[in-house]
Amino acid sequence: MPTLLIVDDEPAIQHAFQRAFRGDDFSLLAATTAAEALEFVVRDRPDVIVLDVHLPDASGLSTFHRIRQVDARIPVVMVTGHGTTDLAIEAIKEGAYEYLLKPLELADLRRLIDRAVQSSRLMRVPAVLPDPAAGTSPVGDQLIGRCPAMQEVYKAIGRVARQDVTVLILGESGTGKELVARAIYQHSNRADKPFLAVNCAAIPEALLESELFGHEKGAFTGADRKRVGKFEQCHGGTIFLDEVGEMSPLTQAKILRLIQEQRFERVGGGETVQTDVRLIAATNADLERMADEDRFRKDLYFRLNVFTIRLPALRDRGDDVVALINHYLMEFGREFGKPVQEVAPEAMAALQSYSWPGNVRELQSVIKQSLLQMSGLVLLADFLPARVRQPPVAGSAGSAGASEAVETTGAVFDWDVFVAGRIATGTETLYAESLERMEREVILRVLKHTEGNQLQAARILGITRGSLRSKIRALGISIARSVWSDDDPGES
Repeated sequence: MPTLLIVDDEPAIQHAFQRAFRGDDFSLLAATTAAEALEFVVRDRPDVIVLDVHLPDASGLSTFHRIRQVDARIPVVMVTGHGTTDLAIEAIKEGAYEYLLKPLELADLRRLIDRAVQSSRLMRVPAVLPDPAAGTSPVGDQLIGRCPAMQEVYKAIGRVARQDVTVLILGESGTGKELVARAIYQHSNRADKPFLAVNCAAIPEALLESELFGHEKGAFTGADRKRVGKFEQCHGGTIFLDEVGEMSPLTQAKILRLIQEQRFERVGGGETVQTDVRLIAATNADLERMADEDRFRKDLYFRLNVFTIRLPALRDRGDDVVALINHYLMEFGREFGKPVQEVAPEAMAALQSYSWPGNVRELQSVIKQSLLQMSGLVLLADFLPARVRQPPVAGSAGSAGASEAVETTGAVFDWDVFVAGRIATGTETLYAESLERMEREVILRVLKHTEGNQLQAARILGITRGSLRSKIRALGISIARSVWSDDDPGES
């Protein structure tokens, strides 16, 4: 359970947080002075801190500096009011996570705190490298696997972690590129400084430049205040750019200058900002081919490609599949309160023979789905998703521009059966489960209609191509090959 520290002497603000975060999702700590807040920071090391800029015994900025001296990795959200925005911006420039203006909107507040908790987790939960001599699994996320290709990955992390150079991580979606980036960061000389992750495919192209570099007030429609970007905010730390192949040419040019000079300008501004960040990039695209086809800057590709780590697909990792299955059965079994004493031979055979197009991320999703369906202590083949029990056979492309094997839902989904079944298991997250299932069903049906063409599917759904890709990965949807129109090429 993440710990949230609220530092504010206004009873109304304290009450607002109690309302927004009541329940079992957060452990709340409350302080009304800077001295009290620092006692909490030293003793409890909260996951996220919300800090007012006006306190009875100290300024918010000086308190922020003292918090940074204790632990620079804790995300600090500044709460501002009464014309104190400039002070909050100064704090952001020095590493604060974000600032909020009073009065607080509870829905926006919850979303921001959830993102800050995730950022805190990326820095503080260890990406553990396997230790064959250890008899137990350490606490933290783990890079699991002992196949030769994974052994090379571990060696590469060890070689480059303490070398302050740019790293490019290549691999299919779901292979664990973010986990490798975190392992590099946590074993680097910047491990006591911030780590920020940005998914370039999940942020609309028009907003990505502002997210990374910030913007000046009035730089574009809706820019009603100055914003500090991730590169300025993460001074001294490490930034992980996932799906770097999705960046626009303008953003690529600014990234190139940043790597070369550690300098940039905010959107709509002429002031040059100096920073000091280490860049780790990742992509599932063939950047070399994209560079040859003038879809990615060659000079940027060469700058990113200083040290490359290639992650193998799960289907190429041999017996690692069994190790991963057993690990996640144990981990998620504890999480769901469903211990697995045995895996039926038919279930294990199906899991081993499946091709795992979504790699480790899909395997995690399948294990979770199977455990939620499971009754008793034995994981039977009947509890596995249909696509794993009976993998779809790739059909031949009928014509140029058609696409292969899109996972289908089979029979019409029965909501009555689903809801009744989940209620019978004693679930306490039915609303979230239903939304996820509905989203999955809609996306699957649209992809089936477009025969796997993600560009057409994104248009029908009314979302961006990057958002669709992110949802496909998150929901564990399998597409053997995607085809794009000639005017909007993409990786297949």
